[in-house]
Amino acid sequence: MIKVLERAGCNVSYNTSQTCCGQPAFNAGFWDDAKPVCSKFIRDFSGSDFIVAPSASCVGFVRNYYGKLFDNSSLRHEVIDLGNRIFEFSEFMIKKLGVEDVGAELNGKATYHDSCAGLRECRIKAEPRKLLSKVKGLQITEMNDVETCCGFGGTFAVKFEAISIGMGEQKVENALATGAEYLISTDLSCLMHLQGYIKNKGYSLQTLHLADVLASGW
Repeated sequence: MIKVLERAGCNVSYNTSQTCCGQPAFNAGFWDDAKPVCSKFIRDFSGSDFIVAPSASCVGFVRNYYGKLFDNSSLRHEVIDLGNRIFEFSEFMIKKLGVEDVGAELNGKATYHDSCAGLRECRIKAEPRKLLSKVKGLQITEMNDVETCCGFGGTFAVKFEAISIGMGEQKVENALATGAEYLISTDLSCLMHLQGYIKNKGYSLQTLHLADVLASGW
């Protein structure tokens, strides 16, 4: 992702002391434990013009739920500012930079998976597709039920393993039906879940993050 952003003209810094955005604890109901983790996130990314993440899940959480944690705190205004500065990678490329073509090349057939966080929390749909459409040699085919959840859902995959695997199976089978060699998404959590099912079945379908696709062929 950093390589692509720098190619697009950005001056990128990476804070090596950064940790989790706090979503796992928050979603599990441990709001008091999530708060210091979220506070650290706010401190870690203060002073930057923009915060770009390769995960819509993290971005959606920061934008939509930090306000619930810090509504009556001294950090309230910082949280509002943070929500205006944080972007998912494809969203930043299209909406802030106005860049669609980074000169990437990847020969083959692919299909794209809409992550729930990207689609429902960040309202991202067209942005990754615009970027993929400019990748030389890449043929994109939409799969059936493309907006259906892959079944990961964080702690959902642990609490409801059988349902999670069934949902992952449906997603992978729909991807395979397109004849795709690559299954692309913007969320590594989805890709990790789907890759686990693919590996278990011995399928040749390869999962790729959008940033890896855009950084290929240079």
